[in-house]
Amino acid sequence: MDFSWDDLRLFLDVARLGGLTAATRTTGLSAATLGRRITALEGHIGERLFTRTQTGYQLTPAGEDLLARAEEVEAAMLSIRRWKEGAIGERTVRVSAGPWTSAFLARHLDRLWTVDDRFGIELVTANQKVDIGRRHADIGIRNQRPTEPFLAGRLVGHVAYALYARPELVGGVAAGYFVGAAGDGAQTHSARWLNAKHGDRIVTRGNDAMSVMELVAAGAGISVFPCFVGDLEPRVARMADPIPELETEQWLVNHHEERHVPVVRTVAERIAALMRDNMPLIRGERPRR
Repeated sequence: MDFSWDDLRLFLDVARLGGLTAATRTTGLSAATLGRRITALEGHIGERLFTRTQTGYQLTPAGEDLLARAEEVEAAMLSIRRWKEGAIGERTVRVSAGPWTSAFLARHLDRLWTVDDRFGIELVTANQKVDIGRRHADIGIRNQRPTEPFLAGRLVGHVAYALYARPELVGGVAAGYFVGAAGDGAQTHSARWLNAKHGDRIVTRGNDAMSVMELVAAGAGISVFPCFVGDLEPRVARMADPIPELETEQWLVNHHEERHVPVVRTVAERIAALMRDNMPLIRGERPRR
């Protein structure tokens, strides 16, 4: 029987997500490629693993049997990886978050890690969701409840957003101009809101969060930031109360199999405590300057 662990991982993604389209997001493969790989796996095994329907892929009895065995292989592979990491040095816990949340975690590193800890921390910064299912991160901080069946989520708070500008009426601020985001940064919900509401007044843009802040601080115009960012930045001031439609939830997300690993659980609990202690700031409840 000629198939690999990679074949089983693809099978697991399709089985857990119920179809090819959803699995394209976790595997990075096209639906056509996934379909061919699943068909080839069925040929190697000699059994139909899925019933194809208009609503997705449903496991056959043989597919159910393989799912149970593939999950055992997945657990064994994870155990080997942990053993290997332990053998070559301390484990690194990878935490994925957006640019501003990553910067917030970095500023409070002393709450997350000490020199006595037997692990390291890696911040995986991205505007889009990082694939925890593929172990590209151990912990994710997201603005929505996870929908993937192999992920566990915990609601840790709510994030407020507001408009900010340089306090002095200079340059673009005086003219009522706005600073927008470009590239990947333009895909965030706050960037889309700003473009929808004030797109005709956006005259400068930055292709990352820090560039947008620098432009606003320089007086190029007004922009929207999380309150936990803008309220702590001395070069800008909040112009009004938080924008209700921009408030998001904040979820701490783990893979089901990883959340009970001691070092992952330790970092997750420390992040949750950090967010809880700073919730008035995160919710925009600090007085405006």
